[in-house]
Amino acid sequence: MSGLGFTVYPAIDILGGEVVRLRQGDYQQVTRYEGHPAEVAGRLCDAGARFLHVVDLDAARSGQSENERAVRSIVETAASYGAAVQVGGGIRTREAIARWLEAGVARVVIGTAVRNVELVAEWAQEFGGHRLVAGLDGRKGRLAVSGWLEETEWSIFDLARELAKVGLVQALVTDVERDGTGEGPNLDLALGVQQSGLFAITSGGIGSIDDVVAARRAGLAGAVIGKALHDGRIHLGELFQRLAQEEEGGAC
Repeated sequence: MSGLGFTVYPAIDILGGEVVRLRQGDYQQVTRYEGHPAEVAGRLCDAGARFLHVVDLDAARSGQSENERAVRSIVETAASYGAAVQVGGGIRTREAIARWLEAGVARVVIGTAVRNVELVAEWAQEFGGHRLVAGLDGRKGRLAVSGWLEETEWSIFDLARELAKVGLVQALVTDVERDGTGEGPNLDLALGVQQSGLFAITSGGIGSIDDVVAARRAGLAGAVIGKALHDGRIHLGELFQRLAQEEEGGAC
């Protein structure tokens, strides 16, 4: 596969209208952060972010969005900086996809519904496969859905191959057991998906700038940064400077 380039996706997870992070997808292990979601988006864009990753955690769990106004405010804020937004969480119907795309979202992440390959194929034909991202979240290579509360017998790699056949281009690959831990991303999992035919964005476990650089060096399409960014362990300005050095070949 020829590359798409590498994109950094600062994450804004929303639960009950607040910016939060979960540990390993556990709704009982919540860290809350100060600031309205739109304010957080503005700070990230001020620091150089050009693509935000937004998750509606209420919708991911129940399928019902309680945070649409907050997400729309993020989209408007990002647009004022010339930045884009991809949104995930509870997007399980054609109507949900259409609503977010009409709201100005660049891409939507399909999680729980991604198992229905025939349905995803219809959506890809209608909306364009480049605007749908396969949310491949799992434990030990098996797909987890419904806000990671339900584990399945689906192989993430087999599913990636089927989704590539019906026109999807990218996958957001999350190792649930590493999410929010800062222990480093599961690059092997993401690379396995990429070898199956979808450009892979790694998510879960990134705790340092070195982790992001490792993902880029591995040839992945991007990385989502969440808790480490909001906790101050990663500063976007420093990260983008390091990545620029990598691009120029100035770092070993």
